[in-house]
Amino acid sequence: MPHQSYEGDRVVVSGGGGAGMGASLVRKLTQLGAEVHVLDLKAPPAPAGAHFHVTDLSDPEAISAAVAEIGGPVTALFNCVGVPGNRTSPLDTMLINFAGVRHLTEAVVPYITAGGSVTTVASQAGSHWAEHVETLLPLVRTKGFDGAREWCEEHPAEIAVAYPASKEAVVIWTQYAAVALGEQDIRVNCTLPGPTATPMTADFEAMTGKEFWDTFPIPLGRPATPDEQADVLLFLGSPAASCITGSALLTDGGTSGGIATGLLSIAH
Repeated sequence: MPHQSYEGDRVVVSGGGGAGMGASLVRKLTQLGAEVHVLDLKAPPAPAGAHFHVTDLSDPEAISAAVAEIGGPVTALFNCVGVPGNRTSPLDTMLINFAGVRHLTEAVVPYITAGGSVTTVASQAGSHWAEHVETLLPLVRTKGFDGAREWCEEHPAEIAVAYPASKEAVVIWTQYAAVALGEQDIRVNCTLPGPTATPMTADFEAMTGKEFWDTFPIPLGRPATPDEQADVLLFLGSPAASCITGSALLTDGGTSGGIATGLLSIAH
């Protein structure tokens, strides 16, 4: 699609060094002609057009240094980094999935050109964000990485189930940030993927049991692939989505809609 050409664009992707959505996105962006800068702890062989910056995405100073090294201009930022929560503490999960994502965005925004975009991978686990706006909006309103850390340290109960809390915070922040960044002609959106066949699947199965995921209701009848999720990210980051901002787009194969209309339920 011509509207989704990234020819000549400079793009930043966090979390693109594994084998999930971020890696698929990096491959597709380079095929579409972008110069891609990837921030991750993993640095696999880079496809032509991709440059890896080994970066601890829980370290705000490391993030700022990597962004300064990349410089500008930047057409699009894709926040694909995320941890499932079973390998990190609740605090670290919140810092990587929310505070680090916000810090990276704030560091890159001065380099983003008018008409550019920020697109973040949240999760279907954050689909109940509207029920927790009152709780999490004070976190979203904090200033800087340290402000987010301080709030999380002071609210252990609110982040005890950290993965969904972090993704709900991402959704709320997406809508919050879209207002101010819209004045700079920068769009801010996020996706809420459901089950997707990535290396993190094993982590989710370890947390809730394989049977839970084997019986998880998906109207399309199967998990998504990383390539399918990457295609949605490409759309939201491109001029094809030029009127879309502040959006939290469900990419869960219809599960959330089925639950909302009473046709589906999730066993607990």
